Amino acid sequence: MAGDRLLALEVGDKSFGLPSGIVREVARMPRLARVPHAPPALMGLANIRGAVVPVLSLATLVERPSGGERRVVIVDQGEPIGLAVDQVSTQLDASDLQAIDIAELISNSIPATGVRHSVGSGMSEGELQPELTAETLPLLVFAIGDQEFAVPIAIVEHVLSLPEHITRMPLADPAVVGSTTLDGALLPILSLRTLLALPGTDGKGRVLVVRIGVHRVGLVVDAMRSILRVAEDDIDPVPQVLARGGAEARIQAICRLDGGNRLVSVLAADQLLRDDITARLFQGAERHDMDETVRETQPHEQFLLFRVGDDEFGLPIGAVEEVAMLPAKLTRLPRAPAFVQGVMNLRGQVIPVIDQARRFGAEAAAGRKRRVVVVRIGDLSAGFVVDAVSDVLRVEADALRPAPDLGNAETRVFDRIVNLPEEQRIVLIVSPRELLDRAEQDLLRGISAKGAVSTP
Repeated sequence: MAGDRLLALEVGDKSFGLPSGIVREVARMPRLARVPHAPPALMGLANIRGAVVPVLSLATLVERPSGGERRVVIVDQGEPIGLAVDQVSTQLDASDLQAIDIAELISNSIPATGVRHSVGSGMSEGELQPELTAETLPLLVFAIGDQEFAVPIAIVEHVLSLPEHITRMPLADPAVVGSTTLDGALLPILSLRTLLALPGTDGKGRVLVVRIGVHRVGLVVDAMRSILRVAEDDIDPVPQVLARGGAEARIQAICRLDGGNRLVSVLAADQLLRDDITARLFQGAERHDMDETVRETQPHEQFLLFRVGDDEFGLPIGAVEEVAMLPAKLTRLPRAPAFVQGVMNLRGQVIPVIDQARRFGAEAAAGRKRRVVVVRIGDLSAGFVVDAVSDVLRVEADALRPAPDLGNAETRVFDRIVNLPEEQRIVLIVSPRELLDRAEQDLLRGISAKGAVSTP
């Protein structure tokens, strides 16, 4: 131990002594990102001064009742680790406290496996998008009023809630809602309803942050609907009689879905803004344009963010085939494995559906319109029920971190972490190939091979 001076850590009615020499700082309990299937002592991951820090319950480590944690003590164990405690007292003599060997406690609770993932070690693009890139177009579908529109997902950087505070711009074009800041840069926000000359007014909808040329703009829409990969055969050009100018000129193509009963208009991103609006919005922004051009060339990935219970997770967008509403009824299969909730028919394809909340040990949210995220895992498509799809997020490579080694096989489903210190937000990235083990994949292939079945 580092000398005889100890920091007193209170857990319930018991105090433990920690050598002060290994303590970096003491702080209030931060917001935690829970890790499903983690060892009991791990309360979650915290953002501490821009670093991702595992936070452990000292009460659990010393086998005492827990629940009163209000402080976190950051200790140096080769890498920073947080100890959650009820209270921290001033340093006392060693004789007053029960000394603890924190390294031994951690080793006993979270044995090192020696297995660590490295950033960029996930599935290659080829593994993530088999059979998809050449013949399908990935689209983000959203609604304005009762009409559905879509943009190529490659131009989407975020999907945000409409900010509460928007700086209005006097005497601006009616399509200009105002501006806000995002990632430290100014973001103009425009009404897509106005740009498309659609009736009605914008409510508390969503903002699609899209890249148009070197510029980023936020487009207000009513709701985000889904992600689709549409076969090229199901996409038609806009009829010439309609492509005569105005709003129609901003529509690039029409998708025919569900046997032609559902039509989605694909917008032409480079035609959304009139030249005069672009000139006013970005007047004198040459430096900004240079920064955006540099940013665009940085290595990055896109992730679909979803919620299970109170926690947020991410999936590489390349592995996501589609996001659909959870059907009111799923077809039950006799003798199906317990982890399969049922199957759904998605445009003629039988998709096994799995309740991800149950697999993550979380309570499913009640009263929400739950979604099914259809994921491609090799030659298999499987649907995972989540409580909500919250965002599409572009992340630059240097914001990705390998997930910490948490000492058990179950947590290997999380291979990376996105750390967003400005938002005090940590997102665990799910590795698609770890969602199902080989035996589970074989079982699901058997289910899919049975073909479509009738709904009871």
